[in-house]
Amino acid sequence: MIEHLTDDLGVVLRRDLVAAGVDDNAIKRLMRGGVLVRLRHGVYALTSLWSAASERQRHLMLARGVMTLYGDDVALSHTSAALAYGAPDWQVPTDLVHLTDLFAAGERTQARVRHHRGTCRVPDLTRMHGHWITSPARTALDSASILDRDAAVCVLDWFLRQRLTTTEELSMVVAGRHAWADHLGLTLKVDHARDGSDSVGETRTRLILGDLGLPAPVLQLEVYDVDGRLAGIVDFAWPEHGVVVEFDGEEKYHRYRRPGETIEQMVLREKRREDRIRELTGWVVIRISWADLRNPTALRARLERHLRPAAA
Repeated sequence: MIEHLTDDLGVVLRRDLVAAGVDDNAIKRLMRGGVLVRLRHGVYALTSLWSAASERQRHLMLARGVMTLYGDDVALSHTSAALAYGAPDWQVPTDLVHLTDLFAAGERTQARVRHHRGTCRVPDLTRMHGHWITSPARTALDSASILDRDAAVCVLDWFLRQRLTTTEELSMVVAGRHAWADHLGLTLKVDHARDGSDSVGETRTRLILGDLGLPAPVLQLEVYDVDGRLAGIVDFAWPEHGVVVEFDGEEKYHRYRRPGETIEQMVLREKRREDRIRELTGWVVIRISWADLRNPTALRARLERHLRPAAA
């Protein structure tokens, strides 16, 4: 078997297979036998791992192979770098691996790779898995430059939440690339980014609230009891109106589950937290979900009943 020739993601290059005595005819037999799958010219993966992988994981497998194939002439960049850091993949295309050529090669797309030409300074690069990758701030901005607004802000918010960059650093880097064609659009996307959204759903909720013309909420407001103990943190709050909005997404119920806790136990604990917040504040707690985000008009009507004085 050839598992010992693959890396931790199950990826292997043709040149490494040939060097180990597995010639092209043997590679073809391994593909026909369902052992290997070809990702692109010169890059293969174990079929068992590829078949079980998500679209995100498959992209990272292809990216790993491409980076190994190209070596230190390129840096993983844009959305490929963002996914490698762990950023969300909502509305992020995964069909092409994005590279920035470090020696001013031309822009082109071939063999499932998008080659970008851009100047990379020392602060713009770091190392990951033995390869060059653009720095967090550069990655966040490069990704935002090729994504639609909402997906771009989701990525920017994630980098801020992970403390991999700051709004000040993002603004500084954007100011330094004022001559780039995407400067204005990118500046607007950065202006929408906030440190305080804990998920894609929360970022999208915040953007939709702004698009609807509703007043800006306080993000991640901490609520304390009379003894000064933290009773809970709410996603969105309008203290002047006594209104709280909590976004219910599957990610939240997995992220905040305690070791050994079932989903049912977590939901009950979340309900007790919500009841405690109502008891302490007397505020209205409104829960919304992805379905609400797909119907902004109905969402606005639902919220304006409580926020009408400020929204008028």
